[in-house]
Amino acid sequence: MQLSKSKSVVWYLYLVKSPTGMLYTGISTEPARRLRQHNGELAGGAKALRGKGPFELAFSLAFADKSSASKAEALVKSWSKERKLQLCLHQPLPLDQLNQLCGESRIEASQPAG
Repeated sequence: MQLSKSKSVVWYLYLVKSPTGMLYTGISTEPARRLRQHNGELAGGAKALRGKGPFELAFSLAFADKSSASKAEALVKSWSKERKLQLCLHQPLPLDQLNQLCGESRIEASQPAG
């Protein structure tokens, strides 16, 4: 029996929010792990975020591949803070822009717990 080398991995666009309202945009295969890294619970968080937490997961969106997630990340990073906040609230216009950019590679929108 031969194992397939091409394992399907889901990539996520995510935004984390600091207590002061700062938003950070990134991509990961495991947003919950990245949040823990950004909060200093695990090694490997973004240097730009050190000492600015604790952070909460404000938004995540699943994509079928890294390329699509990267394109979405680049788009969202170009947006104003106001537009990013609209995305975190799942308002239609920013979500529609991500859909247009990435088409069928988008999997689903997910809201953070709590």
